Amino acid sequence: MKHSEYPIGLFDSGIGGTSIWKEIHFLMPNESTIYLSDSKNAPYGNKNKEQIIEFAIKNTEYLLSKNCKIIIVACNTATTNAIDVLRNRYKIPFIGIEPAIKPAALKTRTNAVGILATKGTLNSKLFEKTSSSLSTELAIIEQVGEGLVNLIEKGNINSKDMEILLRRYLKPMIKANVDHIVLGCTHYPYLKNQIQDIVGPSVIIIDSGNAVALQTKNILESKNLINKQKEIKPFHNFFVNKKASVLKKILENYKSEIEIKEVYF
Repeated sequence: MKHSEYPIGLFDSGIGGTSIWKEIHFLMPNESTIYLSDSKNAPYGNKNKEQIIEFAIKNTEYLLSKNCKIIIVACNTATTNAIDVLRNRYKIPFIGIEPAIKPAALKTRTNAVGILATKGTLNSKLFEKTSSSLSTELAIIEQVGEGLVNLIEKGNINSKDMEILLRRYLKPMIKANVDHIVLGCTHYPYLKNQIQDIVGPSVIIIDSGNAVALQTKNILESKNLINKQKEIKPFHNFFVNKKASVLKKILENYKSEIEIKEVYF
């Protein structure tokens, strides 16, 4: 097997990074993928920096053992806290996920944008650096989405508990007249419809999925790592260290293409 035929690797603290995987699969259907769901340790957002780095290294080592040619850190918290460590430690290319606060800042009409993210992302030096580079006239309404990842990981996306939390977290943003809301966690795109219903059609909701897929393709092309072999069907393997029932449900539309395994690492 040529190096270009090796799989794209992705890892997240759980199932949220599948929102990135779907964008990757849509843009590059000829690429094989390996997805690692560290659901046992979800969410990363309430862990300290040292723990997040430890998990990121462990996940990277696992994907490297599967011969991945590029690794997508499909987790905002792991990106903002650990990607520099990973890039310094390994030669393989890494793609990170950052909240799309800059596009929101450029497009806002009300000069107020909201960001819904984990505590680990909002407290990171990388997010602080990005947000401090924006206009001082811009109002950034930050909100920690405490409890949202846990509900998603349990499969309770459309539950009453989820609606209660979302209304509580979005209320300050509505009051501040935001016209853009940035989803700063790869789990949160699964809440996009519910968020839109609460904030109304005039508010634009932004996530990073498409931009990440495009960046991944650009890096693969620049390094001549695009898979041009079309005779062999690509594979898509998902590994999760908890019960796979929620992961299977969220990937129901892809069940004929993928293989999901429970692996306790």
